[in-house]
Amino acid sequence: MTDNRSGLRWFFGVPFRYQTYRNIAFLLLAFPLGMTYFIAITVGLSVGAGLALTLVGLPLLLLTLLVVGYIGQFEARLASLLLQIDVDPPEVASPSSDDDLSSIDGLTTAAGRLVASRTTWMSLVFVLLKFAYGVVAFTTVVTASAIVGALVTLPLFYDTPNMVYTVGVHSVDSFTDALAGGLLGVGLAFISLHILNGLAKIGGCLTEILLTPDGDWSNTDDVSG
Repeated sequence: MTDNRSGLRWFFGVPFRYQTYRNIAFLLLAFPLGMTYFIAITVGLSVGAGLALTLVGLPLLLLTLLVVGYIGQFEARLASLLLQIDVDPPEVASPSSDDDLSSIDGLTTAAGRLVASRTTWMSLVFVLLKFAYGVVAFTTVVTASAIVGALVTLPLFYDTPNMVYTVGVHSVDSFTDALAGGLLGVGLAFISLHILNGLAKIGGCLTEILLTPDGDWSNTDDVSG
């Protein structure tokens, strides 16, 4: 009986937990951030590769890889803030004060450290996956919000003149039908919030696995609220 009550509290308590709305904020930010990262890094790498034989191409490639590392660092902090998980920001292989960047040897040493860094390449993989994840996250949030919003408000607007509302193949032409649709919307709202929490947890796991040396799934348990 206790397990049943705790399960019901977990299911029906989802809209009353702050973590749920932090998760939704994380999902909504994923698309614009992911798109910005993808465009900037793709342009930097493609232009840098195209100009690799010139004096501009190689520095641009290295600068792009450096930016990728800082993106990984920012994303680790963002996940820690919104998802309440423990993700240590990765150390970016940026030039140190000991590097003599005015010499060829110093530049070569700094560039080699950047290229050889795990943070650089894991952050690059993360950036590419973040774009796809952002598209899925944004689409899921918008679709769930539209469906739930339409159903919940059905009792208010079902009898609007010159408008025909349907749920599936069933036409809504009475208050009873509209009320049933509204109740369905309430039920779907709870289910949708749990789905969004799960999607945010996947994002947290992705961040932790790619942006920490020893990522695991254990620190994302609290994301689901």
